[in-house]
Amino acid sequence: MSKGEPLRLHVPEPTGRPGCATDFSYLRLSPAGAVRRPEVDVAPMDTRDLAYSLISVLDAEGNAVGPWVPQIDIEVVRKGLRAMMKTRIFDSRMLMAQRQKKMSFYMQSLGEEAIGTAQALALNVDDMCFPTYRQQSILVVRDYPMVDMICQLMSNERDPLKGRQLPVMYSVKKAGFFSISGNLATQYIQAVGWGMASAIKGDTKIASAWIGDGATAEADFDTALTFAHVYRAPVILNVVNNQWAISTFQAIAGGEDTTFAARGVGCGIASLRVDGNDFLAVYAASRWAAERARCNLGPCLIEWVTYRAGPHSTSDDPSKYRPGDDWSHFPLGDPIARLKQYLIKAGAWSEQEHEETQKLLEAEVLAAQKEAEQYGTMASGHTFSPAEMFDGIYKELPEHLRVQRQQLGI
Repeated sequence: MSKGEPLRLHVPEPTGRPGCATDFSYLRLSPAGAVRRPEVDVAPMDTRDLAYSLISVLDAEGNAVGPWVPQIDIEVVRKGLRAMMKTRIFDSRMLMAQRQKKMSFYMQSLGEEAIGTAQALALNVDDMCFPTYRQQSILVVRDYPMVDMICQLMSNERDPLKGRQLPVMYSVKKAGFFSISGNLATQYIQAVGWGMASAIKGDTKIASAWIGDGATAEADFDTALTFAHVYRAPVILNVVNNQWAISTFQAIAGGEDTTFAARGVGCGIASLRVDGNDFLAVYAASRWAAERARCNLGPCLIEWVTYRAGPHSTSDDPSKYRPGDDWSHFPLGDPIARLKQYLIKAGAWSEQEHEETQKLLEAEVLAAQKEAEQYGTMASGHTFSPAEMFDGIYKELPEHLRVQRQQLGI
């Protein structure tokens, strides 16, 4: 290249398109058990190598290896596998219900079930999660009633949010599940603020924020990192790198020549890059980050490397922008299959129990759907009174709204 050449922009391209198999060598993988586990009080700048490698526990044969093998009761692992299976079944049923016009919209977490499940089990039940729209597994593993979730999806007369939120955007205070926002990245600064407030009050609760790789391009992401670093907020900053935004490859958001975890190190935040399809690795990294936050050692940013196996939403057709069989070739595999293999090898699960559990969970989800549909669906109509839009907004109804309500005769 010579000085006289005109300037040009670099536009990142995905490593796979329809009709062309994806080259996943860009992922920067590390062998299971190969990445060191530092002390929890490590200086943020000394986690730089952890932001560029990949923490994994489960190897290809289903063995748990290396320094990140967590201290976890086998019954908790079994509970995690059931919750992951239940989440996947739930997603499948709700996707079908949307196609039947029983709800307007749905978003799956197919292929990402380990991330929300394992972290929820690693946190305390009174910690507050600030999720994005693929962490329904948090509610599932915390045993929030599926009927209530489905009623929210169908915006029916028993919808806990009274039809005021888009389907999938749950809000469950008692389950430590903060309101999901359709405006991307807002939950990051909210979580940091909540964690700061917890510290100001002298509480012991921490916050956990969730964001996708694409939303790291939002300004709120950088603002949250600045406040978290400066005030050492007790918060876990999760970046779910599932490789694709709606139709945009993760490189467009800045993941081409670096990692998303590296952004945390650059801001003075301890950072990890973790195999998001490895339940044990997710649990171990989440426990490490939670302990760091509770010990007043500051925040931790974790990039979870995973893959969005399904469409971005029911409004999306991924075959238009990536190979149709991409997920089957993703090097980190299926999180459910990997944990199942580990439990069978440990003598704590079997093929028969897996099949029986699958059938029981399918029946449980179907029963919850049937009960929820008794309260209405998009197809059958709603029974909300127009008065609902005036209730629960203001402590005292303003005069102009009182007049409007009178004009409606309600």
